[in-house]
Amino acid sequence: MNYRVYVKKKEALRVEADSLFHELKQNLNLSDVHGIELYNVYDVFNGDDHDMELLKDKVLSEKVTDEVFDEIALEGKTYIAYECLPGQYDQRADSAQQCLMLLNNKQDVVIKSGKIVILDGSVSEEELIAIKNYLINPVEMREKDLSVLINEEDVEIEAVPVLEGFCALDEAGLEALRQEHGLAMTLADIAHVQKYFKEEEQRDLTLTELKVLDTYWSDHCRHTTFETILQNVTFDAGSLQDSIQKAYETYLHLREEVHGNKKVMTLMDMATIAGKYLRKNGKLEDMEVSDEINACSIEITVDVDGEDQQWLLMFKNETHNHPTEIEPFGGASTCIGGAIRDPLSGRSYVYQAMRITGAGDITKDIKEALPNKLPQSRISKGAAAGYSSYGNQIGLATTYVKEIYNDGYVAKRMEVGAVVGAAPKENVVRKKPNAGDIVVLIGGATGRDGVGGATGSSKEHNDTSLTKCSSEVQKGNAPIERKLQRLFRNPKATRLIKKANDFGAGGVSVAVGELADGLQIDLDKVPVKYSGLSGTELAISESQERMAVLIEEKDFDEFKQYAYEENLDACIVAVVTEEPRLVMQFQGKEIVNMSRAFLDTNGVRGLQDVLVKEGLTTKDPFHSSVKSIEEDLQQPNVASQIGLAEMFDASIGKSTVLMPFGGKYQLTETEGSVQKLPVFGFTNTASIMTHGYHPEVSLYSPYLGASYSVVEALARVTALGGNYATCRLTNQEYFERLHTDPEKWGKPMQALLGLIEAEMAFETPAIGGKDSMSGTFNDISVPPTLITFAVTTEKTDNIISSECKAAGHNLYLVKHTPKANKTPDYEQLKKNFALVRKHILNKDIVAAATVKFGGIAETLCKMSFGNKIGIDVVTNEPVFDISIGSIIVESDKVIEDDAFILLGTTTDTNSIRINEERINIDDAIAVWCKRYDKIYPMSVDHDGKRVDTPTYTSTEHKKASKTYDKPKVIIPVFPGQNCEYDTKQQFERAGAEVEIYVFNNLNVTSIERSLKELSEKIAHAQILMLVGGFSSGDEPDGSGKFIANVLSNPLVNEAVQTLLSNDGLILGICNGFQALIKSGLLPYGNIEGLNEASPTLFRNNINRHVSHIATTKVTSNKSPWLSSFTPNDCHSIAMSHGEGKFVVSEEVAKELFENGQVATQYVDLEGNPTMDGTYNINGSYYAIEGITSKDGRILGKMGHSERYEDGLFKNIDGNKLQNIFENGVNYFKNK
Repeated sequence: MNYRVYVKKKEALRVEADSLFHELKQNLNLSDVHGIELYNVYDVFNGDDHDMELLKDKVLSEKVTDEVFDEIALEGKTYIAYECLPGQYDQRADSAQQCLMLLNNKQDVVIKSGKIVILDGSVSEEELIAIKNYLINPVEMREKDLSVLINEEDVEIEAVPVLEGFCALDEAGLEALRQEHGLAMTLADIAHVQKYFKEEEQRDLTLTELKVLDTYWSDHCRHTTFETILQNVTFDAGSLQDSIQKAYETYLHLREEVHGNKKVMTLMDMATIAGKYLRKNGKLEDMEVSDEINACSIEITVDVDGEDQQWLLMFKNETHNHPTEIEPFGGASTCIGGAIRDPLSGRSYVYQAMRITGAGDITKDIKEALPNKLPQSRISKGAAAGYSSYGNQIGLATTYVKEIYNDGYVAKRMEVGAVVGAAPKENVVRKKPNAGDIVVLIGGATGRDGVGGATGSSKEHNDTSLTKCSSEVQKGNAPIERKLQRLFRNPKATRLIKKANDFGAGGVSVAVGELADGLQIDLDKVPVKYSGLSGTELAISESQERMAVLIEEKDFDEFKQYAYEENLDACIVAVVTEEPRLVMQFQGKEIVNMSRAFLDTNGVRGLQDVLVKEGLTTKDPFHSSVKSIEEDLQQPNVASQIGLAEMFDASIGKSTVLMPFGGKYQLTETEGSVQKLPVFGFTNTASIMTHGYHPEVSLYSPYLGASYSVVEALARVTALGGNYATCRLTNQEYFERLHTDPEKWGKPMQALLGLIEAEMAFETPAIGGKDSMSGTFNDISVPPTLITFAVTTEKTDNIISSECKAAGHNLYLVKHTPKANKTPDYEQLKKNFALVRKHILNKDIVAAATVKFGGIAETLCKMSFGNKIGIDVVTNEPVFDISIGSIIVESDKVIEDDAFILLGTTTDTNSIRINEERINIDDAIAVWCKRYDKIYPMSVDHDGKRVDTPTYTSTEHKKASKTYDKPKVIIPVFPGQNCEYDTKQQFERAGAEVEIYVFNNLNVTSIERSLKELSEKIAHAQILMLVGGFSSGDEPDGSGKFIANVLSNPLVNEAVQTLLSNDGLILGICNGFQALIKSGLLPYGNIEGLNEASPTLFRNNINRHVSHIATTKVTSNKSPWLSSFTPNDCHSIAMSHGEGKFVVSEEVAKELFENGQVATQYVDLEGNPTMDGTYNINGSYYAIEGITSKDGRILGKMGHSERYEDGLFKNIDGNKLQNIFENGVNYFKNK
């Protein structure tokens, strides 16, 4: 039977509906619309009445928050219904299916989800169309026909056609074929294909072969633009002629030294030549050399529990510009997903990320958007939601986020993710393939999402992109990639892998096809999301979260078992053959059979003349027209982006040395990302990643833009306390579609010449990068973009932050003075960077920040904001001009050095004075936050008042009746959870024995086994720990449901009650707290107590994820978990959640306080519980952050007490250690 169910939130809990209403009202000026009703609609196929009862009661809704309907009255109402396009991944529906399978032991029920928006008020036809266009992006969604209830994805499989007559086509016929199939390859490429099949294979090719070649040779996969042969290079570069000519001569000299001019001149040669030269001359000994190219990889030494170990540090930058432009959420989520999978395929654990994006003016009215393009604010917000959703779910700390605004990015968005991963060197094996080896596919199933993604990314964007590219955008499934991360962290598994490749661009054809020269691939073995996929779709689909690993055949059973233990399926999809040919079979037929030699030609290599000219603008970017501090702080690239950055989890992984914003008020932005290495143990080794890029300088001169990108990245490393001389670089090139215009080709060429010059001057080689050469929309283009990312390691003791530390300190400018033609003075910069480092190591410098878009004034203001420390500066320096490479430092000493120019001092006044201008610090902060506040609000509920609530003091603390030297802790890991490593370490340090158990739900049999095994483990443990994360992606529409349903299972419930009857303890943090609340274990201590009046945890008032350090106070110390604390003790605790608002009735709240069950509350900086959204970050009633059961043995809280250790959160005030883990262990030791 097929069914339909409608779910909406109860009146008081319509945060999402209210937020959408205000968004529509604000953006579309809907004066006569007074409100909206928002329903989630679920279509259920192959179900029965029992399935529907389970879905309604336990999966699609919650008693406390939702209303459920079998039908709703829509007659006479204005509404819009919409759903995912067939073939697009739908996390909400997938999670509902997983949850139902847990409850009904059936695998054949299919669920699809959609939404219905009912408009209250008068809406014109024109307004209705505008609302539909706002809600429905045709790339991923469509209007839903509520009269239809069928599952469209169950379709017949088409046979792969042979393109009859292909070898006989003339030039016009080849061009027509190219257009008909929307190929990215050129006419010369397709003629090259025709020649090969005519002369070598002597047959017409199949459609799959054509599509595989188009994918394999795409610019995205094979860098065809960067591999084009450059010739007839001429220069007409005005005032920079001599400098650029000299840089070109340097490049020619390096070519002679590195390969004796044996290689053709290409952009790729230019991008890699300096690194090769420096390695040849002994300046790059730390680079890992391997045939397997997964990511940049260097060898480092890491201290682990006092011993030095050899590790590999891997880093990678990735773009998803085209996908994010047309489908922001999916494009950005798979940008970070793809960035992670590159170093992950190198067998490293990815733990650190930063995000650099480019957009037009997001504050413009959406009506000003170009025709056939999404508005900039929609792209920006959708992309931020997508990237943060994926990164937050997988458990990747994104500790630096910056959106760069320039009108050129209206042509096409820039979406860049950069990540760092690491692994012990001994865990990574790299071997060559041998005939008989097998290729194993692990991870997600294959669907239509991402078909043609590589070729789509290689095309320029035009008016039809929004409606024609629906299958090109991949959909992310972060919980599956988290499983891959866990598997690749197991050395027993990784040491079996000879080679690995992630399924990024090109799908099976590239991911599997690149692992060996000769391969026999069986496409029928590739797991599918739904039936009906053709052989061509299976060959090139870029469905995410899949990994191809090359192992010996004898190791398959062992490897498959390791995968199963991580809730992953593994299947053999290919065998390595002696003959160097790529062969694919589908339904018993050969649909691809080509020689490796032909594939490796990468199509026809182009020849291109180059003319290097001056930049695109005569506007001098080094001098500003800004006249006041207020004007400066509101500039697009100066204004606060805290509301954007705090969507990204910055503390997951217990590795964050600097939070993105520091100081008592968390308002001073950091210079880059600094995180500890992900060791099993304790380390003082951190990795630093910074970036450099200024669009106005790049428009003025791509050559200078690239040079200064290196200068800026290294200056940021220096300001953080790192050593610029040990940095390794990776670059992101993003330029317009070049076609055959010599002048356009001159832009990336001169940028790379600037890069070479900077690399050589600093002796900091670029050892990787990514190019995206399609930044064009009709007749507009992105600015010439070359971003430099710098990576190095440093001891955490040497890391400093940017916020001013105290009044009475000196402020110095370590100034970079460019040469007369504005080129960097590298000798001065190296000397300055070395001096700053020396003083940081001597502890003379307590804070440092680089001079950025808004000049000295911006830097001083932002240094002031974090601790609201006054500034008093009198200087002749131009305070609003950019000065890339200059650094402002705060010192508690007098530094007598000509390179340190005294600007002024820090003060205890509440004002910033720069020369004749003075501004109150709070006023400056308000001005700084104003520009993007409507799009990315920092907080809400600013009028929230203090809450007067009692504390509960317990003088005696009950201990367990039986003592244990090493109490046993069981940590189940459910799909989507990500805090298990951090939590395990904290319990082990406290003296417990900890077991992590991965709950397997691959099929009904796995679920039954997992329920039985988990029950046994809980019954024999002393502590049950439910960790944070996003169980089943926090879907469907309510976090913690999957875990709550496991806890409600009779076997598991009995085991939990056994644990409790044996004086056991339970702790749930964040997602774990949500599960305890939604199962009834909190506040009742059992699952029977749950009712409609029960407390719950709900969506944050701000209607987004919030990552922030909140201050909480201990309200009751009744619980064993809180026994070492005194009521009113305050802690600074990492928060990261989207659904943390504690909702409770007045009657139940009163009872909780009286019983001492309110464990902790959100408080302001004076320690008062408050409803002010600056401090009570989710809007929790009575400011409640955590509660306990009546006897105190079950504790649930939102704050991540497990995320702190020495050396972390160095730019955060307060007591950061809240050792509830030690308290819990000591309960069993009678300490």
